[in-house]
Amino acid sequence: MTCDDTELRVACCNLEHNGGDDQTRQLAHGILASYRPHIVFRQELTGAWDHGKRALFEEATALGGMFPFMTEPREGRSRNPTGVMVDPRMFDIVAHTDHDLPWKAICHVQVRLKDCPKILHLASGHLCHFDPDLRATEARRLTTLADHGRTALTGMDGNSYPHRSPDEVSEPLIWAKVKDPVHFQHRTIERNGVRVSDTRPSEILTGGPKAVFTDLAHHAGTVLGQPGALTPTASLKREDQGPPQRIDWILGTPDWAPALRRVEVLDTEDVRRVTDHALVIAAFDLAAVQQILSTAA
Repeated sequence: MTCDDTELRVACCNLEHNGGDDQTRQLAHGILASYRPHIVFRQELTGAWDHGKRALFEEATALGGMFPFMTEPREGRSRNPTGVMVDPRMFDIVAHTDHDLPWKAICHVQVRLKDCPKILHLASGHLCHFDPDLRATEARRLTTLADHGRTALTGMDGNSYPHRSPDEVSEPLIWAKVKDPVHFQHRTIERNGVRVSDTRPSEILTGGPKAVFTDLAHHAGTVLGQPGALTPTASLKREDQGPPQRIDWILGTPDWAPALRRVEVLDTEDVRRVTDHALVIAAFDLAAVQQILSTAA
C-alpha cells in the first residue's frame, strides 16, 4: 500500500494471543507500522494489561507514538481484550468507555479530527467465539454507536460470516466436510430446520435497505472494483475448520463509503508467521473525511 498525506488509514489487526512472545510481537509491530495507520482496531491484546500495560504502550510506541486504549480483562471472562489506538497528531481524544458484555467488552473511544467539530465514535469488537446468540447481542450493541445521527467506524473479528455470500470470493463452507465438531456448534445456527453458517451479526450491522453500517470491504469489492478487498482473513493456519473466510471487518456508518479509496487484506508470509488472521487496511480520502466531520451533530 502506498502511504501519503492525503489519506486517513485505518487498520484492523487480530494478533493471535498478542504474538505470544517479544520477538513475534516486535515483528508484528513492524508489519503494522509499515502501513502508518492513524487508527488501529486491535483484538487479542492478551497480557497487555499486565505490568502497568507495558505491552500496550510498547506497541503504541512502535507504531510511532499512538495513543492506546484497551478494555480491562474481567475475571472469569475472556482474557483477550480489545483495544483502539489513535494518532494524537491527527485526533483529539474526547472519551473512552468500555461496553461491558457477558464474554468480551467492546473498546469504545470518541475522538475529534483536528479542527473538525463532529465527534467520531471508534469501537473495536471481538464477537463471542462460542455463542451465536451472544454474537447477535454484541452486534446489536454496536449499532448504538450510530444512534442519533452519530458517525462511527468499527473494526472487529466477527467470528461469523458476511451475509452477501454471492459476492464473497472465499471458498464456500460445506459444514458436512468440517472436521472440528466444536467449531460446527460455535459457528452455525438453525434456519428452517437446517444448520447453516451464522451470518446474523453481518445482517444486523450491514443488512437491509436501512443498514446501520457499510461493510467497507464489500463496498470496495463490489462498487470500487477491488475484488482483493474480499480476500478471506481467517483462519490462516488451521485446516480442520474449513477453508479461510472473511471474518475480520472494518465497518463505517454510510457517510464513510464515499470517502473510501481502497481496502487491502494482507496475508503475507510475515503476517502468517505472527498471527492466524490477515491484516485489514482501509484508506480514506482525508479531505472527504474532513467534510464528513466538519458539521457537529
